[in-house]
Amino acid sequence: MHYEIVALPKEQWKGTAIPLTTRSDSYYDLEMSPLNREGCTITMVRRPVEKEIVHTPEEYDFPDSLYKDHWEGAEAYGVLNDAGRLMACIEVCPEEWSNRLMVTELWVRDELRGNGIGRRLMDKAKEVAIRQKRRAIILETQSCNTNAIGFYLHQGFELIGFDTCCYTNDDIGRREVRINLGYFFHREPRRR
Repeated sequence: MHYEIVALPKEQWKGTAIPLTTRSDSYYDLEMSPLNREGCTITMVRRPVEKEIVHTPEEYDFPDSLYKDHWEGAEAYGVLNDAGRLMACIEVCPEEWSNRLMVTELWVRDELRGNGIGRRLMDKAKEVAIRQKRRAIILETQSCNTNAIGFYLHQGFELIGFDTCCYTNDDIGRREVRINLGYFFHREPRRR
């Protein structure tokens, strides 16, 4: 079955809740030595969990929704069913000062996963970035969202950073470290 991706105009879709629930049987454990004059070591190792990690919108004071006020210039695209119900979406927002496009939301309803919709939504983000002449696409996920990380890596994203205290003062212990990933359109070879 083919699912059409359509624009989701701000006037109609602002404030629409995204029922984003994540489930994972593993996480990326972040191990860091203290930074000193010689440097430090940082290792991320994927580890299984004893009990499935589940995060639901009800846990957060700031649940996911489309067109939040602080995402100035955001655009959203999605898949609707015949009744007009949102089945999947992506929201992107320019980060003008760095000339990057940020993916602020990406969600596919469970029953539609595995149909290539996530890939097609990410392709839409890449089209927007090219149209806007952005140098990169960036996004945030969590170390416990290994399914999403695997999807993003498959889409050509790479690790660009992390934040060990973005959500709480014990993100490493909670196994929910903010992971920043980036997709680059034109990049010079790295020098060592």
